[in-house]
Amino acid sequence: MWDAGLFLVVAGFILAFVAVILLAIRSRGTGGQTRGGGVLLIGPIPIVFGSDRESARTLMILAIVLIVIVLAFMIIPTILINR
Repeated sequence: MWDAGLFLVVAGFILAFVAVILLAIRSRGTGGQTRGGGVLLIGPIPIVFGSDRESARTLMILAIVLIVIVLAFMIIPTILINR
């Protein structure tokens, strides 16, 4: 159980590091224009912010998908246990 959690934490840090490196490499040729944003999940409520409307819309869709996946992982075991 601890091995899976540790693996997911390490994989998350590696993924974030690679994303920052790729963003830095990709933004070198754009003349300094970078788009970005973020999602802050407080429970099931997403707070979305972005530098432009398209980034915010994309992040909102990803936040909704993430919430649906988390709810599925929470509801499915409950259904299976109560059988």
